[in-house]
Amino acid sequence: MIYTTEPATRILSLGAGVQSTTLLLLSALGELPKLDYAVFSDTGWEPSKVYRHLDEVERKIARPANIPILRVSSGNIRKDALDPAHRFASMPLYILNQDGSPGMTRRQCTGEYKVKPIKRQVRQILGYPHPARVPNGVYAEQWIGISTDEFHRAKDSDVRYTRHTFPLIELGMSRADCLKLLSEHGWGATPKSSCLGCPFHGNAQWREIRDTSPEEWADVVEFDAAIRAGNARANADGRPLLGQAYLHRSRLPLDQAPVDKLTRAELRSLQPQLDLDEDELEDGPEGGCSPFSCRGEAVA
Repeated sequence: MIYTTEPATRILSLGAGVQSTTLLLLSALGELPKLDYAVFSDTGWEPSKVYRHLDEVERKIARPANIPILRVSSGNIRKDALDPAHRFASMPLYILNQDGSPGMTRRQCTGEYKVKPIKRQVRQILGYPHPARVPNGVYAEQWIGISTDEFHRAKDSDVRYTRHTFPLIELGMSRADCLKLLSEHGWGATPKSSCLGCPFHGNAQWREIRDTSPEEWADVVEFDAAIRAGNARANADGRPLLGQAYLHRSRLPLDQAPVDKLTRAELRSLQPQLDLDEDELEDGPEGGCSPFSCRGEAVA
C-alpha cells in the first residue's frame, strides 16, 4: 500500500517481549520518534513474568515518556478453549490421528486474540469504530517488533487504516542487538512473550516453566490433559476430534514429554565443539507470539 499523507497517530504493537520492549525504550529515549500509544493485546493467559514486565515498563519507561499503554483483549484463551458454549479460535495443537499418523490443528488464535483487538483499538484511536468507514488517507503508523534476523516475517497491513513499519529492521538491529541495548538500560531480564500454554514453545521454554514456576507448570499440564479430545465447543456441536490433541510436538502428555532434550536451536547457541548424540536432540520450535508475525510459523 502507498500512503501519501502523514499518519494520524503512531502506535506500537507491544507484546512485552524483547523486540517490542526495545522499540518502546528507543522511543522513550528519543532515539526513535515519539509514540502516541502502545497497545498490548492480552490473551488472558500470559506467563506471570510477562505481566510483571509489562507493569514495570509501563511504570519506568512508558509513563515518564508520556506514552500511554492500552491493554485490549478478546477474552481468555484458556477459558474459552474449555467452554463448550464459547466459539473458540483454534490453537495449533499437535494431533495424533487414529491411524497413528501426526497432524496439527489450524492456528486461528493469533488472529482472534492478538490481531483483532489491536485493530479494534486502532479504529477507536482514529475515531472510526466498527462499522464506521475509515476515510481514505486516514491511517495509523503501527510499529511491529521484528528484528533483522526475522525480516522474512515482516508483512504489510491487510487494512488501509494501518501502515506497518519495522523500525528495528530500518536500524539494522538483530535480536542480539536488542538484548544488548536492554541490558545496558537495566532490562536484561525481558521475557519472551507468548501464551503460557502455546504449542509453539520449544523445550527450553517448557523447561523454564517447569523449573521456575510450579503453579504455572501445573496449570499447563492440566490444560494439556483437558484438551486431549480437542476444543470443548467442537465436541458440544457434535464435531469430535478424530484423534488426540497435545501441547507438545512429541504428542505425549506434557508431564511425560521429552522436554529435557535439547533442540537444535539450543545446540546452535552452545559451543560448536560440544559433542552430542543425535538421539539427544529434539527438532522443534522456539516460538514466541508476535501479534502480526507468529514466531511459531517456522521451526528452529
